[in-house]
This record gives sequence, C-alpha cells and structure tokens, in this order.
Amino acid sequence: MTNFISLSDVTDLNALIQEGLSVKKNPFADQALGKNKTIGLIFFNSSLRTRLSTQKAAQNLGMNVMIMNVGQDSWGLEMEEGTVMNADKAEHVKEAAAVIGRYCDMIGIRAFAELKDREKDYREQVMTQFQKYAGVPIVNLESATRHPLQSLADCITIEEFKVKRRPKVVLTWLPHFKPLPQAVANSFCEWMNRIDVDLVVTHPEGYELAPAFVGNACVTHNQEEAFEGADFIYGKNWSSYTHYGQVLTQDPSWMMTMEKLQLTDNGKFMHCLPVRRNMKVTDEVLDSPQSLVIEQAANREWSAQAVLKTILTNL
Repeated sequence: MTNFISLSDVTDLNALIQEGLSVKKNPFADQALGKNKTIGLIFFNSSLRTRLSTQKAAQNLGMNVMIMNVGQDSWGLEMEEGTVMNADKAEHVKEAAAVIGRYCDMIGIRAFAELKDREKDYREQVMTQFQKYAGVPIVNLESATRHPLQSLADCITIEEFKVKRRPKVVLTWLPHFKPLPQAVANSFCEWMNRIDVDLVVTHPEGYELAPAFVGNACVTHNQEEAFEGADFIYGKNWSSYTHYGQVLTQDPSWMMTMEKLQLTDNGKFMHCLPVRRNMKVTDEVLDSPQSLVIEQAANREWSAQAVLKTILTNL
C-alpha cells in the first residue's frame, strides 16, 4: 500500500484489521520504523478525533508530525487548473502540494464536501490534486465522499465486539437540522460490503446513497423492522444524494432511542462522533453499556497506526 485514499488501496482488508488489533496490544513496537520520517497533516476542515488520533499514531511509530490548517495557518489554496487567480486564493495547489511533499515523507489530507455541486464533490478534487502534485504517499483523513480511517476503526471495533461469526449490521439515518456529507455513510457501506456481515441500510425516502457505495446491502425505509435482531446499529446523518445537499426532513421519529435499541439482539450502538445528544441519539443510549462510541473513537488511533505502519514499510 503506497497511498490510503480509499478501500481500493487496501490489498488485504482482513490483514489490515488484524494489524490494527496488533498495534493496539503493543503500540511502541515499531518506533524505529518512523525515525527521521515526517508526516504533514493538512486540514481544510475542523477535526478532533482525526487530528489527535493520527498525530498520536504517527508519534507511536517514531515520526515527526507537522499540522497545518489551510486558510488559517497558510494561504488559501486554488484547486482549479488554468484559472486566473484574481480572487481570494493566493497560492495554487501545484506549488503548495509539491513544497509540502519536499518537507514530508507522507501527507494526510482532510477536506469535506461543499454540498453544492455533486459532480465536483464526487470528483474528489482536493485529494486528487494533492496526489497528483505532492510526489509522496497521501492518507485520506476524510474527503468529500469517503472517510476510510473511520471505516477501518469501525471494522476493528466490530471485530472486537462481535459475538456471532456473521453479525447483522444496520446503518441508520438520524435526524439533523443542517445538511451533512455522505462521506461516513458511503465509506461505512463500502467497507462493510467487504467483510463478513449482513448489512442493512435504513433511511427516509429521498436519502438513498450512491448505489456504488451501497453495494449488496439490503435497503429499507422501515427503521424498526431493520433493527430487529441486529447486532450492531451504526447511527449517522447524511444529506440527500438525489436532491444533493438538501435536508428533506428533520423527522424526530428517526432519533435513536433505548426502545429501538431493545428491538435488537442485545445490539451495540456505534457513531463516529461528534453527536448531538437528544436530537440524533438519546442520553440513555449513549450512556448505556451497549454504546461503543468511546471504544470506537479510541480505535481511530489503531486504524491510523495500522495504515501509517503499512505505508512506512513500503517507503
């Protein structure tokens, strides 16, 4: 693995999951691997878990870490080719990515969807341009359409807590008052389709995800029916893909409650965080023994470390 931009960069998913579990048991075993190596973490958007977990993972491997918030710590970056730069962007990605690539042995990039132009967002312009011009491995810290480090942590969490060989996993839409990207939901479906689970996706009408990500999942608009017998419930909001970026409903009946969790087979609740309590999920669910949100977030360190270790091994 020379880049980690999407699942297509992973040659052996099960081995990567096991690597995450392995580094969790012995975090500092490979500190020599990253000695005198530097990773640059470039953020176009806010972050808590991604920033801290990736920095910690890199330090566990002995790497130097540099962090930059684009537009705050640096000039705004122009991504379009051939444009006349007479607006608010002072530097082009051609120069910026190339220079950062000279300072760093690998680069992590985080850039959300703008939710205005679906075709543009799904082209993954920021990730593509950095990969084109940086000249070093690129790690996706969340992009317009995917969040693979989160999805790897989700796979690690399910592997740790499953009690059946093939668990039933349900991705459910949750209500939110503003439009959010499809990245986490897309990525979760993509990765779940590659491991041994029964995947069900449930959401109100109009919130269908891109078919390429949904894959072989069973899709239903009946949330309670979807929850029956489930082993894991993964809650997430996303805005409409078909009516791109729009909020079609804020129906509070889709909120995750303890009554709904009781429909499962002692199911565990998962969420990538941050989460708005008592709008998306009740306190009772989040504070219950069935909630895995903290364990899931903690596993972000090990998903990042497994990825960085694999890339360092191939440098």
